Amino acid sequence: MTPLPIDAALPDLIAALARAGRAVLQAPPGAGKTTRVPLALLQAGLTGGRIVMLEPRRLAARAAAERMAETLGEAVGETVGYRIRGETKIGRETRIEVVTEGILTRMIQSDPGLDGIGAILFDEFHERSLAADLGLALAWEVRSALREDLILLVMSATLDAAPVAALLDEAPLISSEGRAFPVETIWLDRPLPKGARLPEATADLVAQALAETQGGILVFLPGEAEIRRCTAALAPRLPPGCHLRPLYGALPFAEQRAAIRPEPEGRKIVLATSIAETSLTIEDIRVVVDAGRARRSRFDPNSGMSRLVTERVTRAEAEQRRGRAGRVAPGRCYRLWTRGEEGALAAFPPPEIVAGDLTGLALDLALWGTTDPADLALLTQPNPGALAEARALLSALGALDGKGRVTDHGRALAALPLHPRLGHMLAMAGKQAAPLAALLEDRDPLRGAGTDLALRLRALADPRAETPVPADRATLTRIRAEAKRLAARAPDSPRPMSAGEMAALAYPDRIGLRRKGEAPRYVLSGGKGAVMDAADPLAGQRLIVALDLDGDAREARIRLAAPLSEAALRTTHGAAIAWAEICDWSRRENRVIARRQERLGALVLDDRPWPDAPPEAMARAALDGIRALGLPWSESARRFQARVALIRQQGADLPDLSDSTLLDRLEDWLLPHLSGARTAEDLRRLDLLPALRACLNWNQQQSLDRLAPAHFETPLGRQVPIDYAGDSPAIELRLQELFGTTTHPCIGPHRLPLRITLLSPANRPVQVTTDLPGFWATSYADVRKDMRGRYPKHPWPEDPTAATPSLRRKPRP
Repeated sequence: MTPLPIDAALPDLIAALARAGRAVLQAPPGAGKTTRVPLALLQAGLTGGRIVMLEPRRLAARAAAERMAETLGEAVGETVGYRIRGETKIGRETRIEVVTEGILTRMIQSDPGLDGIGAILFDEFHERSLAADLGLALAWEVRSALREDLILLVMSATLDAAPVAALLDEAPLISSEGRAFPVETIWLDRPLPKGARLPEATADLVAQALAETQGGILVFLPGEAEIRRCTAALAPRLPPGCHLRPLYGALPFAEQRAAIRPEPEGRKIVLATSIAETSLTIEDIRVVVDAGRARRSRFDPNSGMSRLVTERVTRAEAEQRRGRAGRVAPGRCYRLWTRGEEGALAAFPPPEIVAGDLTGLALDLALWGTTDPADLALLTQPNPGALAEARALLSALGALDGKGRVTDHGRALAALPLHPRLGHMLAMAGKQAAPLAALLEDRDPLRGAGTDLALRLRALADPRAETPVPADRATLTRIRAEAKRLAARAPDSPRPMSAGEMAALAYPDRIGLRRKGEAPRYVLSGGKGAVMDAADPLAGQRLIVALDLDGDAREARIRLAAPLSEAALRTTHGAAIAWAEICDWSRRENRVIARRQERLGALVLDDRPWPDAPPEAMARAALDGIRALGLPWSESARRFQARVALIRQQGADLPDLSDSTLLDRLEDWLLPHLSGARTAEDLRRLDLLPALRACLNWNQQQSLDRLAPAHFETPLGRQVPIDYAGDSPAIELRLQELFGTTTHPCIGPHRLPLRITLLSPANRPVQVTTDLPGFWATSYADVRKDMRGRYPKHPWPEDPTAATPSLRRKPRP
């Protein structure tokens, strides 16, 4: 065997596993851990059982098994075999099994004792897939509770291995230095111009690399569509002898092999997704061109939808890609970004358990009997909101009972190699749903053909069917094969169902009802909005099932849908359809609306007036009108509020009537006073004063009226309202009305003086005072001198304290 860097670390690794039964191996890409470590464990005879190695991708699993079998001089399926979805090459003598992620979880769930398995290896754990995180947690619990002899090994290229070692009870940490030839990095001189198309810009960089280097080139692009466009842009510019090889997950295996194996002659250019970052060894690569983008699945718990997003690569991913150029010789890496932009890259991609759809995880946890994921040794805990949404969906599908425990139906779904949504559809609709389930699990074979699901099913059923756009024949072939496998595991169909009816089983939260109006906008049963192109053939449908959406948070665009009849809807979801009596405040009409509605989730299938709605329900709806319009304050109500606030500040035991508290407690104080209020005009006319006074008991009202009266009674017996809105309570009145008053009027327990604005006979301010006796003794003389000349017909006595109060002129002589 050709020596590999990992060979030097194997003795320490075998010793650590023999001693502790667990270990974490950190080895850079190209060290050879994927193919050498399982063989070393087999040769060391540490376990009498099979060695199971988890690989995150099908292509990598096949390639690893084939390489190990080749090392042993055998065919795959003898000592070394693999199990991937839809394909198994395992024999009686197989001792090393390379499996993909979903298969490992099902193995543990179906046989927690892991009979016949002696070791589990988790390869490329740094990718932090959800299945790898869960698989490790379950395997660790099995080892702790049932199988102390079970060997666990976590292998990673770039992950900080210390937290994983700590998670496994301080497992031994083994490192391999690896072998990497120097790689020169070339950055752009300036950022890409705004509006530049990524595939074309990447093609330009590949052309530059072709002119400046020798050897094979590995180009990283985010997805299949970008690979196709880059291929189209690059092909006319290639010199003779160059071979373009795409590499992505949905590519037929024969074409994937062509991208991996060396070219007999000429120069190879591999255009790949992130599938080529790790695990795979692509021979004769000397140059990497990195477009700097990665496509990830993001789950939005608010919408209940997953969507693929294209994001900038992280520094860890960029280094992984760069390292591919230095596997066998010095290389060069061209990056489609500037050196300055590199500092803004995130360190690592987020774990799938943080950003992905947790429906499968929630089902696996329930099947394992775990209600709290914190009870498992998960390196990262799932988002509680996303996990709650996943459990709600499983409950709607009947996979969980009212207490969150797995049902028999849930166990059946967990056994199927499908998302629980599609598993539920297959279990309920039977074999007839197998083609639809296979189609929805794969990529769209008629991309760009509109939203109609029927077009895809027709192309799937009839290879000669005419289609609006050319069909992806390889994808259709793959879907047909998967449909046959699923049909073999499905029950017989209970009755014929339309595509829309079957789809509604899988997506009870994405049944769409067309909104009123011309534009084809839909409200989905889960509560979100969706829109369809007006020219789409399905745009006139009243009811649809939205099978694929772009995930826009405000209004998602429908990419794939099926029409649904109301009869079919009532057949599949009749138990969930119910009448509801609704009293709401309509912001559009500015009034209380009382309706009886037949609903499925957020869908209103029938809507009728509710003429005998209870008065309390109407009043509660009017409260929402108050919240929308605001409290209808009058001057008297504001004065009352200010009086209460003033006395509270001085220590009196009175309730808080601040605006914020009143709005928070509307039900407590205002609801009894809303009888008969139905419109915005009714609410604007509402007098708040009685409701505010009712917030105080009788003793509190008496105390308030005594300490902070609403009016000041003048010596003439006239009631002058006290203004409590300012910094201090205030009144305004004619100066002559206070003749004979020798004590300044005060209020409150702290005897707060009123601020008095003294007015002239023409009701213009003359003086402001909080010390009336002081005013009589000082400033009054000057005021009298001025006022006598202006208003000679009014009394201006020399001694105001001894004069009689008056609002009249002097009597005629």
